[in-house]
This record gives sequence, structure tokens and C-alpha cells, in this order.
Amino acid sequence: MVSHSELRKLFSSADAVCFDVDSTVIREEGIDELAKFCGVEAAVSEMTRRAMGGAVPFKAALTERLALIQPSREQVQRLLAEHPPHLTPGIRELVSRLQERNVQVFLISGGFRSIVEHVAAKLNIPASNVFANRLKFYFNGEYAGFDETQPTAESGGKGKVIKFLKEKFHFKKIVMIGDGATDLEACPPADAFIGFGGNVIRQQVKDNAKWYITDFVELLGELEE
Repeated sequence: MVSHSELRKLFSSADAVCFDVDSTVIREEGIDELAKFCGVEAAVSEMTRRAMGGAVPFKAALTERLALIQPSREQVQRLLAEHPPHLTPGIRELVSRLQERNVQVFLISGGFRSIVEHVAAKLNIPASNVFANRLKFYFNGEYAGFDETQPTAESGGKGKVIKFLKEKFHFKKIVMIGDGATDLEACPPADAFIGFGGNVIRQQVKDNAKWYITDFVELLGELEE
């Protein structure tokens, strides 16, 4: 059992920090925003709630929700232009402080790469540090499914990404930060998990995270000490 003070030390000495995106780095759930934009909000948000609580396998929930939304390439582009995601307060400062300390910052999301790359650009995180699901479109821009080979399309996918990062870059200490069941289950292989409840509190995560925060200021404080 890692104590809270050991966890804090681990965070301040980590060589890589991985963030979930929806309801963590940004205030919204990207897939729910896309559903709202495409006029199928109620049905999809109920499915998201079940998926985030861990009641439905992630890929099954993603397939079901996308089949309902059927987003076209143009709709995704218009969503980003007209309703860009809102960054969670404190995240910009936290990411830039980590980068000043030469900590590698990654975004690992069950959401969509086109939305997550937009968020990454706002935070000066290179696109090569983004792991997310890819939507597929036919040549006319209509929805054609999603890339099922991406690790983030599966339950347990975030852990697979972290394992890959450890093998590729030989990171000694990786911390995962997120609000959902898929983030919690990524530790191990992550060396530590920090639960985030600043946008939405998921009871399962709150109950099982050894360190649970509701404001990124708390993590900024750890880096100042």
C-alpha cells in the first residue's frame, strides 16, 4: 500500500504524467457534446453514464453511441468551431509547470482524436503525445465507423498505452490523472493514480483513489514545494 505522502512524492518526481481529457482536462464529455450537436443528446448521455461507471464494456458503449450519433466530418469541424471545449481551470498552469520541469505530458482519451488534438494544441502538447480514438469517414464526409485497432477503443486501453510508453521511453514513474473507471484501472501499469472530481464526481473513483482532488491548484502546490 502506497501512503498518501509517498504518492505526493511520486507525483512531484514523476518523469511522465498522463491526463484523461473528458471531464478532466476539459469540462465537458466530448461524445456528449457531439451528441447534443447532432440532436441525440438524451440517449447518448445515459449510455455515457453507464460506460463511465464501468457497467458496460467500453468498446460496446462507444460503438452503440456512435451508431446513434453518426457524426459527419463537417459536424465534427463545426462543433470545434462553434462550441470549442472549455479547459478546466488550473490545467494550463499545471501542464506548463510540468513541462518546465521536463516532465513529459500525455493525453490519453477514450474520446476522439480530432477533438483531443484541438485541446492538446491549446496546452502546447505535441500531437505525438495524444492517444485517442479515430473517427472514420467516407470520401463524402459521412460517418464510416471508428478505428477499432486503437488501444483506447477497448476497456483497459489506457493501461495498454501506459505500458507502451514505459517500454518505448523507459519512464521510471508514470502518473495517471482522471475522473473515470477507465483511468482508475490504468494503475498499474501506471505507478500512481490521482482521481479528479473537479467537473464530475464518480463515486467508484472517489472511493478507490488513494489521492482524490477536486482542484488542480492542489497539484500545482506540490510542484512549488
